Amino acid sequence: MTTKLVWDTDGRDWPQREASRFVTAGGLRWRVVALGAGPVALLLHGAGASAHSWRDVATRLAPHLTVIAPDLPGHGFTETPPPHGLALPAMADAVADLTAAMGVAPEVIVGHSAGAAVALRMAAAGRASPRAIVAFNGALKPFPGAAGSLFPMFARMLFVNPVAPHLFAARARWPGAVDGLIRQIGSRLDAGGVRFYERLFRSPGHIAATLGMMAAWDLTALPADLARVEADVTLLTASRDRAVPPGDAAEIAPRLPRGRVVDFGPLGHLAHEEQPDRAADAVRAALAATRGSSGAG
Repeated sequence: MTTKLVWDTDGRDWPQREASRFVTAGGLRWRVVALGAGPVALLLHGAGASAHSWRDVATRLAPHLTVIAPDLPGHGFTETPPPHGLALPAMADAVADLTAAMGVAPEVIVGHSAGAAVALRMAAAGRASPRAIVAFNGALKPFPGAAGSLFPMFARMLFVNPVAPHLFAARARWPGAVDGLIRQIGSRLDAGGVRFYERLFRSPGHIAATLGMMAAWDLTALPADLARVEADVTLLTASRDRAVPPGDAAEIAPRLPRGRVVDFGPLGHLAHEEQPDRAADAVRAALAATRGSSGAG
């Protein structure tokens, strides 16, 4: 077993600690941020992150919406499932089980990167019926060419190697290593933002779950599922994103019954963390624009 983060120590100064709760659902013990009032907004982070990624967006949404932001399975302070539980369909089902256990029905689901794929899978599978889905730099297409098979295979090789997560975690302790990784995907965060990612990446348990998710991730079926998504979908792209090609959204949008692409400007992969005010405004606007809006904007 690899070392997981411990809430009483690693989470002692974690963002929105006072709004955090632990919920058992779908056979997992989840750490969930819950705050605010009004229509429910479910916020889903990307691979390798945690709900802390939404910390500033959640604060800005809370006066208008009930914000639910979980650490995804195996990430942050949420329990790690068996390897098959890290695949896209299983993760979407697990998040749906969590919202059912909490008695909430999201009216808008917001996903970053792989979290956007989870949001769309939930809607396509009928496990959620949001009025709006907002994707920030959504990772919605397989890697092109040979990389589409080689990358998951490489991740699987690392995942089954018990030493690999510890090596990655040790590398994250090098001065500037995590900040450098964030800059490689086109983003710049302040020292506090970098520090939380450092704490995540220095946890072998968190790294193991991230590798497991990458190894199990298969997006080949997702494009065909998109025709079943009834929600209004906003695909926000950032021109400096070096993790997900911004042009992918233009290929995905026509497959959605109600999809549109919005240029979020010269930001990186973590655009919602770089400009949380604009990100929160985009979420509220997307919900307000849906038919029968309850005035959340």
